[in-house]
Amino acid sequence: MSQPGTPSQPEASRQPGTPRQPGTPRQPGTPRDRDPAGRPRNARPRDELGRPLPRTAASDAPRIPDDLAVTPAEAAALGASLLAGDRPFHAHEVFEAAWKSAPDAERELWRGLAQIAVGLTHARRGNARGAASLLRRGAQRVRDYAGDPRRYGVDAGFVAASADEIAARIERDGLAAVPAADLRLALRPGG
Repeated sequence: MSQPGTPSQPEASRQPGTPRQPGTPRQPGTPRDRDPAGRPRNARPRDELGRPLPRTAASDAPRIPDDLAVTPAEAAALGASLLAGDRPFHAHEVFEAAWKSAPDAERELWRGLAQIAVGLTHARRGNARGAASLLRRGAQRVRDYAGDPRRYGVDAGFVAASADEIAARIERDGLAAVPAADLRLALRPGG
């Protein structure tokens, strides 16, 4: 038996950069899971809303790759599809990838869309306060692009108004009173 704070035998013998076996907790002082480029990664399985599952979980929801590289038009189309498919956590990851690679003039649009998607994720997780806060914060950022109609197929004015409406309903009526179908957001009318 190892002493507290001392890596277990399997953990101590693991080569740096190789993932831990499922169910093996990372011991204090041992390296994190990392990808081949050395960036930290979390090998734990996740549910459809991005919450970590036990390392021993038999299934893992499909993920958006951490190194996703998409054009703005592809990000808008994929994000819209994920939102329509009730997968706001995954949409957030797509919008975040676009935000990180976007030109300065567009970064706040993608950041706002990512925050709105996280707000919808919080709503699905039952966190009304976090949902309303992020929906409003994201709406404010997206609203600044309302004068540029349908950039990449995104109607920024429509998205901002929709996010604000969902936030208002959550604040006014409570999250339990908002049907799950009303927690979906399109990026343009009829979309």
